Amino acid sequence: MSELIRNSIRFVLFLLFEVYVLNRVPHLHRFISPSLYFLFILWLPFVVSPRWLLLIAFVTGLTLDYFTQSPGLHASACVLIAFVRPFLITVLMPRDNSDFNYREPSPQSLLWAPYFIYVLILTLLHHGWLVLLEWMSFGSFGDFLIKLIASTAISLLLIITVELLFPRNMRYRTNVGG
Repeated sequence: MSELIRNSIRFVLFLLFEVYVLNRVPHLHRFISPSLYFLFILWLPFVVSPRWLLLIAFVTGLTLDYFTQSPGLHASACVLIAFVRPFLITVLMPRDNSDFNYREPSPQSLLWAPYFIYVLILTLLHHGWLVLLEWMSFGSFGDFLIKLIASTAISLLLIITVELLFPRNMRYRTNVGG
């Protein structure tokens, strides 16, 4: 299966799961709103150029904004994490690039500790930006922190669960045919 088809299927599945499962689950608490759709952006291949990454992130967020009827909140959060992602990958990627032949970020390619840091930072940025935009006009700083920490913790739990339940067969990049 080509990467384009695989990533298109991921896009559709993550958005459908977000819209028809996570957004319909009764809230556990007013401070907890889990998200999983942005994992699509985190799983995009390493070779996606920064311009395409920003465009893909914008379309991903805008699509969710359409379904949730929010005015660009998810689009701006997705563009933010897409902007930071290449820098973070550069910092977390193993220093010896001669043995590094993976196509996309995963626990196998970055190892568990760097991958968890990668997911944690981008999840905090995503949720921090969303919560900041939601609470900009009202709410206290304490409520902001509680919602940020609670939503990030639940989303991280979902991401780790997805990684463990649905391991990806990591294919290597080859020098033959791209």
